[in-house]
Amino acid sequence: MDILTEMFSYNFIIRAFIVGVLVSLCAALLGVTLVLKRYSMIGDGLSHVGFGALAVAAALNLAPLEVAVPVVVVAAFLLLRLSENSKINGDAAIAIISSTALAVGVVCVSISGVNTDLNSYLFGSILAISNADAIMCAVLAVAVISIFILFYNKIFAVTFDESFSKATGLKTGAYNTVISLLTALTIVIGMRIMGTLLISALIIFPALSSMRVCKKFKSVILCSGVLSVLCFFIGMCASYSLDTPTGASVVIVNACVFVIFWIIEAIRTRQKLKA
Repeated sequence: MDILTEMFSYNFIIRAFIVGVLVSLCAALLGVTLVLKRYSMIGDGLSHVGFGALAVAAALNLAPLEVAVPVVVVAAFLLLRLSENSKINGDAAIAIISSTALAVGVVCVSISGVNTDLNSYLFGSILAISNADAIMCAVLAVAVISIFILFYNKIFAVTFDESFSKATGLKTGAYNTVISLLTALTIVIGMRIMGTLLISALIIFPALSSMRVCKKFKSVILCSGVLSVLCFFIGMCASYSLDTPTGASVVIVNACVFVIFWIIEAIRTRQKLKA
């Protein structure tokens, strides 16, 4: 309790906690859909695009998030279009866009000589969150959660059987676009805390952990949200206590939880076989 009291006596930690909880919820909601659609690596690809956009913004002395948001959103739409092309599958599309964006970012950093601030985007930093960033991230996160809830039934249909949904007249392309947009926004708002190299883990781990013990879509969604927020909180406390990077600490906690849930699943499977 003393550590918690000390932690939350700092305004920047309160800002980071609020943003982190919102980002964790966004990542958990979208993570289940992306994993089930076998498109979970889109987070990794878009995070590289985000790094490229941030590098260009830093080189030109522009507001990082204001540049990154539209660029990553456009990249998400482009990924969707490329993956729909029969000649380029989803993995190849992600590789093309992410490697190109990363190369652009590295070149911009090299030419401009700006690298101090970009380290906080690569690996995450609580100190990097300003009041303006926190407000912008909070607004975007609330928008992502609200849109997901609003289109929940449609997203559910597209996730489980896209072909059948399309045959019934559902505009699957439009809802895939919505998923891509929400993923892009989640990646951008999560880069400040988790870093571009680790944000994809926040999307994948809670979903995979929840799927070990839950079987229904709604229960997986709820479990994933709870796990994501809990892991972020524990990771943040560990980061403060041990003086370790926040993003890396949160990912390690998520990995430990995944192992625990995997063991629980294995024990349940053995018990069923014995019965």
